[in-house]
Amino acid sequence: MKSLYVCQLLFPLLVLGKFTPEDLLSAPRRGEAVPNRSGSHAVFHLSSYSFDTHSPSSSWNLLNLHNGDTTVLFSDPTVQEMVWLDDESLLYINGTNSDTKGGSELWIARRSRPGEGYKAASLPAYVSNLKTVSPSEKSVSFVVSALAYPNGTIYNSESAPKKLDTGLIYESLFVRHWDAYDKPEKSSLFSGVLSLDGDKFRLEKEIKNLVAGADGTIETPIAPFGGADDFDISPDGQTVAFVSKTPYLNPANHTQVLVYIVPFDGSSKPEPINLEGKDTSGDPLPKGAASFPKFSPNGDALAYLQMYINGYESDQNIVFVYRMDSSSITALWKPWDRSPGGLLWSGDGNTIYLTAESYGRVRVFEAHIDDDTPKEITAEGNIAAMHLLPSGDFLISRNSLTSSIGYFAFNPSSKRFKTLLLPTDVDLQLADLSKITVEDFSFDGAETKVHGFIVKPSDFDSSKKTRLAFLIHGGPQGAWTDSWSTRWNPVLFAEAGYITVAVNPTGSTGYGQAFTDAIQNQWGGLPYIDLAKSMEHLESTEEYNYIDFGKAVALGASYGGYMINYIQGMPLGKKFQALVCHDGSFASQNIYSTDELYFPQHEFNGTLWDDPENYSKWSPSAHIKNWGTPQFVIHNALDFRLPISEGLSVFHILQSLGIPSKFLTFPDENHWVLKPENGLVWHREVLEWINRWTEVRANRRTAKTAKAQTALKAQDKL
Repeated sequence: MKSLYVCQLLFPLLVLGKFTPEDLLSAPRRGEAVPNRSGSHAVFHLSSYSFDTHSPSSSWNLLNLHNGDTTVLFSDPTVQEMVWLDDESLLYINGTNSDTKGGSELWIARRSRPGEGYKAASLPAYVSNLKTVSPSEKSVSFVVSALAYPNGTIYNSESAPKKLDTGLIYESLFVRHWDAYDKPEKSSLFSGVLSLDGDKFRLEKEIKNLVAGADGTIETPIAPFGGADDFDISPDGQTVAFVSKTPYLNPANHTQVLVYIVPFDGSSKPEPINLEGKDTSGDPLPKGAASFPKFSPNGDALAYLQMYINGYESDQNIVFVYRMDSSSITALWKPWDRSPGGLLWSGDGNTIYLTAESYGRVRVFEAHIDDDTPKEITAEGNIAAMHLLPSGDFLISRNSLTSSIGYFAFNPSSKRFKTLLLPTDVDLQLADLSKITVEDFSFDGAETKVHGFIVKPSDFDSSKKTRLAFLIHGGPQGAWTDSWSTRWNPVLFAEAGYITVAVNPTGSTGYGQAFTDAIQNQWGGLPYIDLAKSMEHLESTEEYNYIDFGKAVALGASYGGYMINYIQGMPLGKKFQALVCHDGSFASQNIYSTDELYFPQHEFNGTLWDDPENYSKWSPSAHIKNWGTPQFVIHNALDFRLPISEGLSVFHILQSLGIPSKFLTFPDENHWVLKPENGLVWHREVLEWINRWTEVRANRRTAKTAKAQTALKAQDKL
């Protein structure tokens, strides 16, 4: 029997462009800029990683909104989160506790005195997602999230009883979710009050669990991605609204989310406002996922987003407004064919601003409560966050394909952006990205026009042939947008010497709900046709003669990884010299090993036992006999969304067939590769693979020949 061995990762010399993986992963990463009350300054978080010292760094910074100057406020990594209390004061979480191991603290600082502050509260466990309101100058009402035992007691991992065994027993779902096994401790909300004592704020009494008295076991923020947008505090500090999955429904099979309201002091149990009933137009209330509860400025209304269909995570979000006095719920702008992801009230409470994907960009829309439909007010880039300033302008945090998050003042009347901080002006790693050309293009797809992006290298020369990197996005209900990414960045592939094409086929978001919905039970159908037609369009259009189609590669992750495995056995796969599959599925019949079962049950329009043919119909495993293109398979051990057995199956088959192939796994990563050192390996190995198969114009798919097998064995022995 052939011995098994672990092959050390080798990094051959790569011919890279000006923008390298090191640049991408070491460049500063900025969070949203949050303004103070007067709009004079904003606070933002900045983090970076050094591959020289192999260490991260982070800081909290002030941005002068008049001139764009920045000042470091704190460079201590224990400062976890920070919010404004007024124009001058800020409240922040210290992730350590000098008195309680495993605890945390709340500190107060002043913007005029960087690096200084005082402790206002000692908390018995680690907390996060800090939110505040100040009902008066003498008190601050705050809410944080923390893990809690089933009885509501806050959970401290350091003081918790230690088990002598590692067994985990389940009689209900989830067993594991995203990248962790489900535990009894759930995320809860805790409220507290800081009161002015002399010239300093102090914690009035112990923080109180606001969700412990609810009917059933509820969790908020909702795992695995929930955060501070899952709850809100009324302006008077008397009420908290939050979202949580419906407690009596199996969370793995249902997406229904309820919106709860609860007194800030926890004097009564949380009550759902949208469990049953009808809206003001007489339509039944929706049964899908709800999100983003936000109180109006005077606290008389609560806006939130909700989908109608239970079990469909990519249904259209509709804006609903709950009136606190009458308990009535009104659905707004139902005919609007976009799905908002965030909302913001105007100062007078008569207008709501929304962010939503639209034709490859996340834009801001505005609508008066009585308007028929929201109107687009921004058109450029990807709006990551927005805040209203007293002047009537917006403070916008925005990124794009050629820039990480920068800060802008946006005037809604003139539709003009004033630059406050532009990363390509201040970050050395991004300095040359302004030379990158990004183009929109469209073509006739399977049933309708399909949109995509073409990204050209900074040294692009139309008189020369340039290799092609064809990117396929995940989701499948997702989209390539004009936005920045440190994981799948089209610009990085462009600067490595490729024309980078990113298509949004059937199922993509931002092109109307019908286009998104059309992928149901069509995984290898309409989207595959769209992708094939995009290649046909590029090949047959004289405008794109600069693309060297003899040196084309295709890459995809998640659903994009599924599609890579699918086209491996289809005619489209023969157009590429090499393929890269990251965390993709191989056998659709195995998809019940995933965590969120509602996903395959919606995508394949039924269950595996009632509609098995729907699962086998588009399975890549049905076309193994047609495989032949060299393929790089990446699959991580902590990916519980698509278990590693899917990637191993693909690699085992490729190796058994003698097809040139490579496998990469990270035992400590999930569906994504998030750690900088691992990310560097990922990018280097991916670029090495696609460069290897596009350096020489040759038919690389003589994969089953003895020559290919000999070369593969020789490579393995290195």
